[in-house]
Amino acid sequence: MIEVVVSRLGLDSTTQSHVVILQEKDGPRVLPIWIGQPEFESIVVQMHDIKRPRPLTHDLCKSLIVSLGGEVRRIQITRVENNTYFAELHVVRGKEVVQIDARPSDSIAIALRVAAPMFAADDLLSEVEVEESAEPLGNDLKNASELTAEQLKEYLERMPPEDFGKFNL
Repeated sequence: MIEVVVSRLGLDSTTQSHVVILQEKDGPRVLPIWIGQPEFESIVVQMHDIKRPRPLTHDLCKSLIVSLGGEVRRIQITRVENNTYFAELHVVRGKEVVQIDARPSDSIAIALRVAAPMFAADDLLSEVEVEESAEPLGNDLKNASELTAEQLKEYLERMPPEDFGKFNL
């Protein structure tokens, strides 16, 4: 397993799907994973430290794990089968380690919230060039490359909770 970090988030211009790009912590190899819109938005909210009035699902997961005396030790993206990625949350409670089957997108969103390290199987990483296009865009945000992190944060903070899930990218 190789430690990875979130390098970029964006929109795959070919499929119009959200993608999170993980990069090996001390190297050039990457792992792009196509994810759903709610998980994409949850990762964006966490990465930009945007506070919502009510907890999102991944905030709830964090609260449940912590409240029950657990600690997310790490996440692992283990394999891909038929274009589906598989991951595990490794949760420690006392002396017990529980490996929980999870989607990579959920695992990443939770790991970011608890500052847990992320790992990917070595054979999933590749030295491919990733197209420089992608940052999250909202309805009235036309060119994310022109946005600062602060502008994105302000935009998302002004968004009513019911509008999450309605991004038209």
